[in-house]
Amino acid sequence: MSTAGAVHADDDRGDRSGLRTALAGLTTRGRSFLAAGIAAAVCAYVLGQSDLLRVGLLLAALPLVCAAVLHRTRYRVAGSRRLSPGRVPAGAEARVHLRMDNVSRMPTGLLMLQDRVPYVLGPRPRFVLDRMEAGARREVSYRVRSDLRGRYPLGPLQLRLSDPFGMCELNRSFSSYDTLTVTPRVEALPPVRLSGEAKGYGDGLQRSLALAGEDDVIPRGYRYGDDLRRVHWRSTARYGELMVRREEQPQRARCTVLLDTRAIAYDGAGPDSPFEWAVSGAASVLVHMLERGFSVRLLTDTGDSVPGEGADGFSGVHQESADAAGLMMDTLAVVDHSDEEGLSRAYDVLRSGGEGLLVAFLGDTDDEQTAVLARMRQRTGGAVAFLLDSDDWLREPADPPGDAEPGEERLRMLREAGWTAVAVPRGASLEQLWRQADRERSGLVAASGGEGP
Repeated sequence: MSTAGAVHADDDRGDRSGLRTALAGLTTRGRSFLAAGIAAAVCAYVLGQSDLLRVGLLLAALPLVCAAVLHRTRYRVAGSRRLSPGRVPAGAEARVHLRMDNVSRMPTGLLMLQDRVPYVLGPRPRFVLDRMEAGARREVSYRVRSDLRGRYPLGPLQLRLSDPFGMCELNRSFSSYDTLTVTPRVEALPPVRLSGEAKGYGDGLQRSLALAGEDDVIPRGYRYGDDLRRVHWRSTARYGELMVRREEQPQRARCTVLLDTRAIAYDGAGPDSPFEWAVSGAASVLVHMLERGFSVRLLTDTGDSVPGEGADGFSGVHQESADAAGLMMDTLAVVDHSDEEGLSRAYDVLRSGGEGLLVAFLGDTDDEQTAVLARMRQRTGGAVAFLLDSDDWLREPADPPGDAEPGEERLRMLREAGWTAVAVPRGASLEQLWRQADRERSGLVAASGGEGP
């Protein structure tokens, strides 16, 4: 829960414009009373009627006293805001809870509460709160929803104070605000053998040490503090000194998700655009691989990755998996188009250590960039590409297709380079394409007579 702040009526004390601010807050009723009082006082002075003068002074003094009391009152109103939850996928709803506390010993008048929200989250919420006694509390809530990913500020909270007679109204604004993070939609994916194994560890993965049997154990010299149960007596007798078994150090399976964000690679905008499909697909694969125990890395065409990511990516074990998924979703929530013209920077990053599975979500590419992708395949253990053709996505269903299937040449070049390349039609389901990629890769492995990486 984040506290929006407290309203202090004495914040404006000493301000030379305090009286002007109070008078500007007079309502129509207050201005009418003030005008009637002044008029009555003037008539009483001209006519010499003392009783009328007293009535006029009372009418004029009432709105002025209400404004002064409201402006210089010593009661305070504290407000707080709580998001539930603070991170939601696109299309899902979040609830915002507002709480107002009267932390003084004086009751309040009618309170009108308004919270500022971006237009994409819905209409601006407004609430009317009844009189609050000393120490009283009021709680209200509203819902927000966005089909567009991003980070949206909520606040500041605005409060309109009024006196019991309705003579004056003053606005107060809290200083703090909260941020709602709308992440890409994540689609559940079935477990397939695109990487050669169904888990982050497996018999098909490389290991740093030979673990086939007792004779294959590679011992090392005994060090102070080593567990005596790890002493390898056969090696001790062979070398004439105390030797211990090395601990198993399997190499964790790695997966790099490449997201093409080049502005020249995509056309269209909005939740149903090809770029948003690619972002959602990358998020789905990242979460899926983390759940399977892979070390996962997010990479864009600019060569950037998620802040805080290690050299081998995020580890998908225990509580680290949830934290890593949250960081990646926060990054994908605000990812935007880049000004890059090619994929060379991403290739340079992979060249320095891109072994493992590579899953790429690509927009339109020319022959030069397709050649770069072909070289990327040589730096990975396996590569899967989902290609989005902007012309195909922007074409209306009633429009006839062109003479040649869009992107067919790119698919052929990538498949010849060893990629498992799948074309993404408009509105396709990533789950179906994920299974299709698995079938195509299984057919490729069977045709080559080898095993998956």
